[in-house]
Amino acid sequence: MWKCQHKLLPVINAQILSGSPSSLDCKASNIYLLMVCQSNIGGGGVTSCMAVKESQYIESSRLRGAIPQLLTGIFPFLKWFDHYSGKTFRVDFVAGLTVALVLIPQSMAYAQLAGLPSYYGLYAAFLPPVIAALFGSSFQLATGPVAVVSLMTATALEPLATAGSESFIAYAILLSLIVGMFQLALGVLRLGIIVNFLSHPVVNGFTNAAALIIATSQLSKLFGVEVDKAEHHYQTVLNVIKAAYMSTHWLTLALAVLAFLIMYGMKKLNPRLPNVLAAVVVTTIISWAIGFENNYSTDLDSIKSVRVRNKVVRLNRCLDEINSTVMEKVAAKKRLKEVAGEKGGQSEKVLHLHHEIALCDLKISELKEEICNVRAELRSFAFSGVAVASNRLEFYLRDEVPPGVRRDKHKWRLKLGNQPLDTEDVTMVGGGAVVGKIPQGLPSLTVPKINLQVILDLFSMAVIISLLGFMEAISIAKAMASKTGQRLNPDQELIGQGLANIVGSFGQSYPVSGSFSRSAVNLQAGAVTGMSSVFSSIAVVITLLFLTPLLYHLPQSVLAAVIMMAVIGLLNIRGFIHAWRAQRYDGVIAVISFVTTLAFAPHLDKGIMIGVTLSLGHYLFRNIKPDIALLSRYIDGTFRSSARLGLKRCKHIAVIRYNNSLFFANVSFLEETVLRVISNMPELKHILLVCNGMNEIDSSGEEMLLKIVERVREAGYDISLTGVNDQVRDVLKRTHLYEKIGESHVFGNVANAVNTIYAQTHADSDEKECPLMVVCFEEQAGKELADSRLTMSVNT
Repeated sequence: MWKCQHKLLPVINAQILSGSPSSLDCKASNIYLLMVCQSNIGGGGVTSCMAVKESQYIESSRLRGAIPQLLTGIFPFLKWFDHYSGKTFRVDFVAGLTVALVLIPQSMAYAQLAGLPSYYGLYAAFLPPVIAALFGSSFQLATGPVAVVSLMTATALEPLATAGSESFIAYAILLSLIVGMFQLALGVLRLGIIVNFLSHPVVNGFTNAAALIIATSQLSKLFGVEVDKAEHHYQTVLNVIKAAYMSTHWLTLALAVLAFLIMYGMKKLNPRLPNVLAAVVVTTIISWAIGFENNYSTDLDSIKSVRVRNKVVRLNRCLDEINSTVMEKVAAKKRLKEVAGEKGGQSEKVLHLHHEIALCDLKISELKEEICNVRAELRSFAFSGVAVASNRLEFYLRDEVPPGVRRDKHKWRLKLGNQPLDTEDVTMVGGGAVVGKIPQGLPSLTVPKINLQVILDLFSMAVIISLLGFMEAISIAKAMASKTGQRLNPDQELIGQGLANIVGSFGQSYPVSGSFSRSAVNLQAGAVTGMSSVFSSIAVVITLLFLTPLLYHLPQSVLAAVIMMAVIGLLNIRGFIHAWRAQRYDGVIAVISFVTTLAFAPHLDKGIMIGVTLSLGHYLFRNIKPDIALLSRYIDGTFRSSARLGLKRCKHIAVIRYNNSLFFANVSFLEETVLRVISNMPELKHILLVCNGMNEIDSSGEEMLLKIVERVREAGYDISLTGVNDQVRDVLKRTHLYEKIGESHVFGNVANAVNTIYAQTHADSDEKECPLMVVCFEEQAGKELADSRLTMSVNT
């Protein structure tokens, strides 16, 4: 934004923005003095000031005014270079590197939260941060994998595929494309306002619940135990606690606690220090030095327990059977679609196929329950290793080791996955879990696999992820803009986030959004432009190309600690208190959103949809039954609610304040109020309708107002309006209702209306003091209340 320090400041600024300068005479010389000053990004200080001739001024205005206006709409990143320098480059480079030190371990942790292999987090940290920075409006927003979006991704995909499988990964990449397309469409159509449907109480309740769900979902990795996911998240947490009580891997827990201490201590010491990176480096070195991972590959016959071998065979049989049943169900659905198209939806064959699909669902459900029980039994077995010839190990249940046989020091367990166990290559785990091998090199750029049915299945969750992700991103961006003074464009930010997800999907990324923690680090490090995000992505590229072997021994429990440490910042108890103090119904909605999200987890969409429904329902209820008050004169000379302040009401004039637009949904409420006032005031002569809060009126509202005016006057009363704004007045004039009411019955304010109406309504009145002319309290308590409020107002 160009600014000018000159007595002709308004003229010069207008000329620069319009690109049509005129001559500015300077008596001192033929040089046209133009003090052009550019506000420093974020600081507002003057950085350059120059005197230019008229020709130079014209050229400058065209280059710096017209061209940026044309190009920056398409390429917002051109704004970065308006006043870029070597110093700015160095600051952005340091900030980008600092963010990368947090981004790399966090992205790996969040990928696992999404149910993906850890290196997919690095893929999501490769292209999206650059694209979001280039085409977004915020200079400091750091985009990439985030906790809530990662959790929502896992929630969306769990019903469709097994976590970590090829199908699951393909669907995650497709979900990124859907999310990006939806966000881009909203941005291009300038529909960023749609996020207002997610009210702050709903988002606060959901975010707090999500933070607890995210933190508790990492408990199994923290304690080094494995359990199958239950139908509800709280059941899974209880199962983890039971498993941890029986078989916690203490070294795994110790490394996680060490990571917590390092991150917390360094953050307290200096928030700018790369505490996450330090925790990762220290624990990875320890893991490598002590041989934290200790896996042993063998065959099933090496397990010297018939009971265990039989259960493994049973598990494999169930897994094979469930896979074949799923294939039968898919084939039946395909046949159903073909038959329904040929013979209609009510044919005998169609009903038979529906029955076949239902039987498949029942069989799958029974098999899943059996698999869960068998896996739980196998995980509960602890083995001791016994060395035999050729340094080969055989494994006995710890309470079945033959007498006199020397066992090793490790406590071995059977490693189980979602696929059948290869009986010729069974993995026994005698240590802790680490990240393991990460494919070296950049992800291949490929078009996501498009599946129309999957797109339809994912669309509702994609919409929620899009809105939640954008709301998180724009909230962070606004918070930083309030400190830097930068002007944000929410629709441009939507375009940036949408393109980041679209382009990211071509680079095997899952959905991303703006990160609060990394954006804060970026701001603290002094980032001036989005070049810092470019440097962060370059650091990720270097890591993928050369440094992935160094991450092999990174403990999984440390990644869990990183996630848990990050989501602490999402907890905001004060938000509930603030919502309750502002409006109690907002506090109630926030609490309900919180409780239902926890109760329905892992089906997070249900919690947020309940919150949104409550918000919209309450909004409609408030508009259907808006605030209507009868007014009397107050001690400060204004007209206030008599019921609220304990004021008496005039016998002959009813001053009714209507605080809402008058439209089809609430017209009957106004009519009911007027009729109720008439029935309750036997000495009523005039109704004064205060319309200051009536911002607009539709055809239904206009017809109802006409009806009220006619009925009131037919009944022998009179009616007037006050505080009618121009928009409502135009509607009344177009429909000729203004003429029917009468210009003499439309007033600018309540005081003028009361002064005019008073004489004709109180000609034969026995009312000694009119509450519309003087202050009259119902009782002494009302006067004491008014005195206390007046005292507080004066003191303030």
